[in-house]
Amino acid sequence: MTELVLTGQRDTIFEIVLNRPDKRNAINVELFEQFDAAVVRANRSPGVRTVLIRGEGKAFSAGIDVSALLGLAERYGPHWQQRMRAVTDDFQRVLTRLERLELPTIALLHGYCLGLALELALACDMRIAAEGTMLALPETRLGIIPDVGGTTRLTRLVGPARAKELIFTGRQFDAATAEAWGIVNYVVPADGLGGKAEELAAEINQAGPLAVGMAKRVIDGLADVDRGLMLEGWAQSQLFSTEDFLEGAQSFMMKRPAVFKGK
Repeated sequence: MTELVLTGQRDTIFEIVLNRPDKRNAINVELFEQFDAAVVRANRSPGVRTVLIRGEGKAFSAGIDVSALLGLAERYGPHWQQRMRAVTDDFQRVLTRLERLELPTIALLHGYCLGLALELALACDMRIAAEGTMLALPETRLGIIPDVGGTTRLTRLVGPARAKELIFTGRQFDAATAEAWGIVNYVVPADGLGGKAEELAAEINQAGPLAVGMAKRVIDGLADVDRGLMLEGWAQSQLFSTEDFLEGAQSFMMKRPAVFKGK
């Protein structure tokens, strides 16, 4: 099996690396499954105090590999669009496992962090971006919504008004805007990304690990994420059956503007 996700431990740091650089780390089912296994491995590895997640090559990740949607019929049957709740639940489960690690998680973003990749980053505790990184949740331009926690977690992070602006428009925004809006903690030069993450990890390591884990659980428990994920799944199960989604997907693959009809 191709190693689409690499892992390694250096002292108290556990590193997870998206390793599909020829595709800008676009996320297919195989990569997502390997990522899930890496999160489980991080949780079971002794001595780990911080988890760093980064992407190999020119981008953190360009988001979901659209061709992966074609493989959903093989996994969920020919009528997979009528089973979108099950599909969404399976994808959400991976990022919920990541979010509920009691270990602090830091996403190191560079190049592009789009769609499902940004949803992954939002499931981390902190995000550090290299200068020039472009981010987006462009799902509405395909006639769907961010349904792997993106709608819920972005709203929790920046509030309803700014979340609505970014999700309604689907526009790309740069790292400086992300920092100003509280989506990323720091923006640093590209060659300083790893150093800043290790500096932050070292500072966290000065605190008691049990206290950090409990603080994370308390802070995350203040928001009703489970209800948000349920609503995302419900909405997406409706949208995947619309003519607008078919138009959005076709226009994306043909690189032309979509003509939505609200049907």
